[in-house]
Amino acid sequence: MNSTLNLIAVAVLFAAPAAAQMKTLNGAGATFPYPIYSKWFDEYHKVKPDLQINYQSIGSGGGIRQITERTVDFGATDGPMTNQRQFKVDGKILHIPTVLGAVVPAYNLKDIADLRLSGPVLADIFLGKITRWTDPAIAKLNENVKLPDAAITVVHRSDGSGTTYCFVDYLSKVSAEWKKKVGTNTAVNWPVGLGGKGNEGVAGLVKQTPNALGYIELIYAKQNDIFYASVQNKAGKLVKASIESITAAADAAAKSMPKDYRVSITDAAGEGAYPISTFTWLLIYERNGEGKGQVLKGFLRWMLKDGQGMTNALGYAPLPASVNAMVGKTIEGIQ
Repeated sequence: MNSTLNLIAVAVLFAAPAAAQMKTLNGAGATFPYPIYSKWFDEYHKVKPDLQINYQSIGSGGGIRQITERTVDFGATDGPMTNQRQFKVDGKILHIPTVLGAVVPAYNLKDIADLRLSGPVLADIFLGKITRWTDPAIAKLNENVKLPDAAITVVHRSDGSGTTYCFVDYLSKVSAEWKKKVGTNTAVNWPVGLGGKGNEGVAGLVKQTPNALGYIELIYAKQNDIFYASVQNKAGKLVKASIESITAAADAAAKSMPKDYRVSITDAAGEGAYPISTFTWLLIYERNGEGKGQVLKGFLRWMLKDGQGMTNALGYAPLPASVNAMVGKTIEGIQ
């Protein structure tokens, strides 16, 4: 009996230090990169079994709010923080670009697998000016397609969203009326439409609503088998979102990337560029307490080296090499 108790005591003594060494990082924010972040955090746990990274996919607005309030160790956003927001923060927040993705016009039209749209047409649909699928502006772009004589059910985000930021940033560049009446932000006053929470919510509404049109991140369209339209770019070419067309949109930005990485690549130049593309960022304090800066730095080093190779399979484009090198230098300053 005594020997059994002694063995239990020894086991407890050895287990206690192991449990004490377990580290946890908590993050929250954008739904746009959630599939790749979930993959990365699982894979990094295999490399670092003593580290658990938890992430809440609550939208970019929530990510910005929580990192600002320091209720999480890192935030995530697809729409960069404004100067005004940053001035309110107690400490310096770094925008760390992680991957590139695309926002696609997702639709639910029976037997139509190849729809074509333009920026001005999308703006007029979401302004409530174009209300039916047979509108001449849509028909002109789809001459050989039998469009339904049905009302368009518009679907948009109901929460603060970087996906929204990317989409309306694009609309503001291609439509003066949109820029004046609605503008660019993570949350806007939508003229028309139904609201869904997160990319998941919008994808669900589009999929279950005949004749619907919404906007979601590319991977959500692929995962849910939802059709998405080609979009006419700045060069006048109709381009479908893909790894190649997203990368083409990033090329120009990579050559003149600002030091704080807050850059928009919507409506990019280039014949092969998909026009509603964006970087997505992790929001991390430059100075972190309790040794968490070193833990974050370790993950980010891995993300730049090993994590980038996992992007294509999930519909994201990896960081351009020049941006990857810049970010590598930036993260070394995290404390």
